[in-house]
Amino acid sequence: MSSHDDETPFDVYREDVDRPLSRLFREYAPGRLGWFSVGMLANFVARMASLVPPLLLGVAIDAVFIGESPYALPLVPDAWLPTETMDQFWFTIAAIAISFLVVALFTWIYGVTANLFAHDVMHAVRVDCFQKMQRLDTAFFDEKQTGEVMAVLNNDTQNLEMFLDNALMNSARLLVMVGGITAVLFYLNWQLAFVTLFAVPAMVLFTLWFMRVVEPRYVRQRSAVGRMNTRLENAISGIGLTKTTSSESYETERVRDSSRNLFERTMAVLKLSYLYRPGMELLAGLAFAATFLVGGLWLATDTAPGPLTGTLSVGDFVVFLMLTQRIVDPLAEVSNIVDQYQNAKASSERVFGLMDIPVHVDDPEDPVDIVPVEGRVTYDDVTFSYDDTAARRNATATETAFEETVLENISFEAAPGETVAFVGPTGAGKSTVLKLLLRLYDAQEGTVRIDGHDVREVALADLRSAVGYVSQDTFLFDGTIADNVRYGHFEADDETVREAAEAAQAHEFIVDLPEGYDTRVGERGVKLSGGQRQRIALARAVLADPEILILDEATSAVDTKTELQIQRSIDRLTEDRTTLTIAHRLSTVKDADTILVLEDGEIVERGTHEGLLAAQDRYATLWAAQAGDRESAAETLIDGDD
Repeated sequence: MSSHDDETPFDVYREDVDRPLSRLFREYAPGRLGWFSVGMLANFVARMASLVPPLLLGVAIDAVFIGESPYALPLVPDAWLPTETMDQFWFTIAAIAISFLVVALFTWIYGVTANLFAHDVMHAVRVDCFQKMQRLDTAFFDEKQTGEVMAVLNNDTQNLEMFLDNALMNSARLLVMVGGITAVLFYLNWQLAFVTLFAVPAMVLFTLWFMRVVEPRYVRQRSAVGRMNTRLENAISGIGLTKTTSSESYETERVRDSSRNLFERTMAVLKLSYLYRPGMELLAGLAFAATFLVGGLWLATDTAPGPLTGTLSVGDFVVFLMLTQRIVDPLAEVSNIVDQYQNAKASSERVFGLMDIPVHVDDPEDPVDIVPVEGRVTYDDVTFSYDDTAARRNATATETAFEETVLENISFEAAPGETVAFVGPTGAGKSTVLKLLLRLYDAQEGTVRIDGHDVREVALADLRSAVGYVSQDTFLFDGTIADNVRYGHFEADDETVREAAEAAQAHEFIVDLPEGYDTRVGERGVKLSGGQRQRIALARAVLADPEILILDEATSAVDTKTELQIQRSIDRLTEDRTTLTIAHRLSTVKDADTILVLEDGEIVERGTHEGLLAAQDRYATLWAAQAGDRESAAETLIDGDD
């Protein structure tokens, strides 16, 4: 498979995302900077307070226990300090205790405020991504990117939260600790401080190398996560087909391949991480060993080793050893910070890659008001092709970014209150024709109009409120039957829901259920039969009471008797509204005002049922194939039903 075949919309648009983490702050930090600032300040106070106990201990050793130097603290006036030895001892204990209390209090403040900031940003990013996802063109979802979207909404937003909560604050902690420790060490003994900090430049160079090498590996890992999610989502959605075709081993192998790919991409990252962290700890350990060696010789011989000069007190040496140990953990933590930074960078690129996917089917700047809707529908030389995301993005003004033509020169008109039916073989483009009316797609050529207005000039909400759509692929949300009937018109009361169900021939089976209209239908309506789901979808359309109705094989999932019952409801429903209907069973559309026969995306015949039969062409052939015994059986059912 070529790399182009593997390319997803996230890969395509992610390449153009510039400085994604900076963009994250520019777009989401404003309005939340209060929590962020408090967290950073509390983090600074806590870290600085944690340096006080070692410094107090060194001063106490030299002044209280050994008595070699006066009791003095940096930045504290001598007049504030006790002069008696025991007073100095108790003062040291009290100051150390207060320091630990300050550390605990401000660490708590930092934790709360940092999490408020990070989780609020994560919440906003997730909602914005979902909102953008809902605005994306239908063509985006034709590319089967459900798993990729789920990865963005879950994994990637969580990676950003971890970065903002942990990595960002740990970076601040690292800077404060290293800066504070460096300042204290240079204050105590600048010569020994150089010995202690000699490894820092090497750590910086090692970190820069790690960041450069690990970044592309993180990008590949995040892509592998998205593809794994897509594979799992498809496998779970298609579990019924898998079982009925005994294809469990095939699906398992496909999941195994995706999982192996994710495993290999993850290990490529971890191998570097497992090299980096021990390397940082080794450099920090060398700094500790050098400090102990030089300082120990200095005290043991009472002479400054090598080019060093001056003296070193026991208390200062103890402080050096303690603070050198303190600096090991923050420096070794750089590996985790870099891990989370690179992970967040890759995730933010994917987030903004999703955000930056252009929406082509969108509201016009100055929408036309079509209310009240009369219901006249006109297609004028409409040509349509499904497009490719990468091709559309890379096409120049003179290039064609579209694939094979699906519809060509489609022209017809449905007057208010008329019914126009579409028939033809599978794949002829019937459903696509009607989706253009709803602007699920936009035609590349020609115009689709409602009451003389180009649908591209109408606000999407107004357009779709005027057009009811019942698909052959009925979808129900997990919830009650009543919730699904009123979906889209959530204010409808129970009586209105019941009337809509009665009109769709759904009331009878609903009241026979244990909980009636409060029965939960399960995910995608799995607890109901196909015919029951379709009648609920019809009830939803009845409740919406649109001026224009689209029926895309709305009775395809029901038996013949139920179809005839529903057809009566449809006949009543379509009496005073414009109806565009697709039917596999021609008997359901023989009373249509106009019947259009489609083949290979073109209208090859049009007319009434009687006229098309008289023409003895394609429609007559289709009718003959469905007539005979089935028509006789249908008539028997009607007589028995009456």
